[in-house]
Amino acid sequence: MKLIHIADTHLGLAAFSRLDPESGMNLREKQIYENFLSAIDVIIQQKPDVLVHAGDLFDTVKPKTKAYTTVLEALERLHAAGIPLVIIAGNHSMTKTRYTSSPYEVLTYHPSEITAAFRFRYEKVEIGDTIFHLIPNMLRVEDYRTAYDQIELSGKHNNVLVTHGLATQINDKRLATVAEHELDGTILSENFDYIALGHYHRQCRITDNAWYSGSTEFLTYGEIKDEKGGLLTDPGRHEVQHLDLPKTPMADLGTIRCAGVHPGDITEEIISRVMAKHLPLYAMAQVTLDGLAREHGKGIDMRDLAGVRENLLDLKIHEKREDEDRPVPLQQDIRMIDYLQEFEGFIGKKQLSAKQKEFALSRGKEVLQSVMDEHRELGE
Repeated sequence: MKLIHIADTHLGLAAFSRLDPESGMNLREKQIYENFLSAIDVIIQQKPDVLVHAGDLFDTVKPKTKAYTTVLEALERLHAAGIPLVIIAGNHSMTKTRYTSSPYEVLTYHPSEITAAFRFRYEKVEIGDTIFHLIPNMLRVEDYRTAYDQIELSGKHNNVLVTHGLATQINDKRLATVAEHELDGTILSENFDYIALGHYHRQCRITDNAWYSGSTEFLTYGEIKDEKGGLLTDPGRHEVQHLDLPKTPMADLGTIRCAGVHPGDITEEIISRVMAKHLPLYAMAQVTLDGLAREHGKGIDMRDLAGVRENLLDLKIHEKREDEDRPVPLQQDIRMIDYLQEFEGFIGKKQLSAKQKEFALSRGKEVLQSVMDEHRELGE
């Protein structure tokens, strides 16, 4: 069995203010659609027996029309190549109640060989010499254990688990988002021949047999050092190797020490570093300025960077001031914020009795979770 494992394609994600002059579409959104279809072509060239997608196909639970048509085009290409698709729902495109239609229901009407797990329950499918055990994103963290306990491993097949969530082995919580659940380490059993994970955007190995393929694209600047792409896997032989897939580059221009440096010289250094990278048109780049002080006035003049910015999709300026311990992005991705944790910290600082704090946390978290679920349902 030769399978390719991808995840977190987040079709429909839009970022930055640049528009495509021909279509009027957000340019970053358009890049992601085009790179996804190019990635499908690369995958087809590899001639896998199965393509596994471990969640977050779409960026929202109510995908844009273009996101749907892009997936349908991908299904056409896979169908023509005779490659089955096994896919589960992740937290970004999972409905938050059992009574809301899932975006994956549309895909099941396609004549291609597709198995989509999105109904808040364990499902399995046998393809060739392998049984795929599918646990999509669940409503409650305890539902993972309920689903997992239904699995019966086959002694006559390779057994592959496909699920979505943050493994407890990962200490990096930068992806804390609505409906994210931690995966108990016992679920990542060594008894599976391979475990295909989704949600964590860095491609990495968790245990001997469990891997995150990572996202196929750079979705935030916090991922600038991550490896992107897919994984080419043979569960029977326990072989896993990186598969490079088309993506929009994101370049790290490093840190510029600004203490005692004229703002004009800082600007020139940024331009020099951008040019030295020889980036393709509409790539993304980030530079960190360390030690900007009052002597720099309002900082560098962005108008002086207009020339290089014109050829970039985005130029991110991180500003690390002398009185700060870490770089702080000038723009923050709100999806990186754990609102429930922020609220708990806020209540903890208030002068309230233990009983008052308990009440405020209980009712406040309930209301906040409801608002976040509604926000996600609306696809905003």
